[in-house]
Amino acid sequence: METLLAAFDLVFRFEVMLVILGACVFGIFAGAMPGISATVAVALLVPVTFFMEPVAALAAIATAVAMAIFAGDLPGALLRIPGMPASAAYAEEAHEMTLKGQGGTVLMTSLLCSVMGGFVGTMALAFSAPWLAEFALQFQFFEYFWLACIGLSTAALVSASNPAKGMISLSIGLLLATVGFDMISGAPRFTFGSLHLMEGIHFIPVMIGVFAVAEVLRSLTHPASDRREHAHVQRIDLRAALATIWRYKANIGRGSGIGTLIGALPGAGSDIASWVSYALARRFSKTPEKFGTGHPEGIVAASSSNNAATSSTWVPSLVFGIPGDSVTAIVIGVLFLKGLEPGPLVFVENAPLVFSIFVSFFIANLFLIPVGYVAIRLASQLLRVPNTVLMPIVLLFTLVGAFAINNSTMGIIVALVGGVVSFFMQENDFPVAPLILGMVIGTLLEQNFMQGMIAKGGDLTAFFGRPIAATLGVITILIWVTPLIAAARRWRQMQTRHGGPGAMPHRNSAGNPTAG
Repeated sequence: METLLAAFDLVFRFEVMLVILGACVFGIFAGAMPGISATVAVALLVPVTFFMEPVAALAAIATAVAMAIFAGDLPGALLRIPGMPASAAYAEEAHEMTLKGQGGTVLMTSLLCSVMGGFVGTMALAFSAPWLAEFALQFQFFEYFWLACIGLSTAALVSASNPAKGMISLSIGLLLATVGFDMISGAPRFTFGSLHLMEGIHFIPVMIGVFAVAEVLRSLTHPASDRREHAHVQRIDLRAALATIWRYKANIGRGSGIGTLIGALPGAGSDIASWVSYALARRFSKTPEKFGTGHPEGIVAASSSNNAATSSTWVPSLVFGIPGDSVTAIVIGVLFLKGLEPGPLVFVENAPLVFSIFVSFFIANLFLIPVGYVAIRLASQLLRVPNTVLMPIVLLFTLVGAFAINNSTMGIIVALVGGVVSFFMQENDFPVAPLILGMVIGTLLEQNFMQGMIAKGGDLTAFFGRPIAATLGVITILIWVTPLIAAARRWRQMQTRHGGPGAMPHRNSAGNPTAG
């Protein structure tokens, strides 16, 4: 209790609260700009943190990330352009709701779910940090490989209306993830002699092209059929948002739990948590056919999941000094700059500082409600801007974001090429979400498979040799096999019903078989 009171005393000071408020505004702006990911936002904050004391610096980072993750939903719902990779899983779903005139409801629902997910993740961070970190350290190559397989399996659920085209899109994403130096041998792959391709293709410029540039092309080629003119944000109906949350409260609990657990795994983060939660919401939904048509069930699960993961990614960073994602990798650097070494001893030597991070997350999620509400009101004005004015501005900002990833024109080229490819894919009813999923998880899949094979000398049974790995492996195989068994059962029932091969012959009163 004394440590917690000391943490409150560190945070509730005028200069720290002022920093948190400034980080709120910065995080909302950064998250709403496609291409300015949470990692880029934090990287932009680092030079400013040089002039802050440790508590203010960490509070600024925690607040900016929490705000940015929610703000990514704003352009996703209004323009079908996700501001953050974590918003890509349900951007199309949210946009469909906006086209139905439910933009205010879906954004308010997303805001409240983000706050609840953030509180769950923060509670886990505060009370279960050592246990979660110890669980995360149980994961080695084999567990991460199966986790990546489960993540890729969600592509089948995301593109359930056309699994074959979904698998083609996923394969394109996996192929793009292999471009660059081989992580084991160091040999260049699919670079075609280009020095720019040797560093690989970053998935954020691809995401910018797939969603933003393709949307610009669509507005140019289909100006007469542009549905955005019918989209509008009615008054923000808090009662409708609360009713939606109550109806799908189980999804919030499941999404927050999944986000907390996945966030605690080093290298996973809120992006994967969002995809997995959305896919599981569809898998266990009583009305899966409504997904993709503007249905809030998946949005509730995924938006609570990605904010929960945002908090829990700090668990391995603080307890063992292992970055949970790219954001917390920067956080570790900031801690070292402030003369603090992350690890188990930090809970003993600087316990008030650690608890001040937990308090900062709570405050950030509280601030998210009023700041997010104002952001929704301001962002809704985008729908009043004509396409001929809005789309050039969107293209300019997105290309700047693509350039800012590596300060290279290669990002702009990747975004433009990705936009053209995505445009033709969507014109032919190919889902583009599995492509992004393949790029996000493909590297994790290949890296852990290769490292596992090298560590065990090519023994495939090693992927089932550990309890957690075996459990995840069985779950993965069940996910793959269950739809095949169900399809075979339906085919057999159909054949039996129509008297096809395998059907029992009908018999007449004399007991002799008859046709049909």
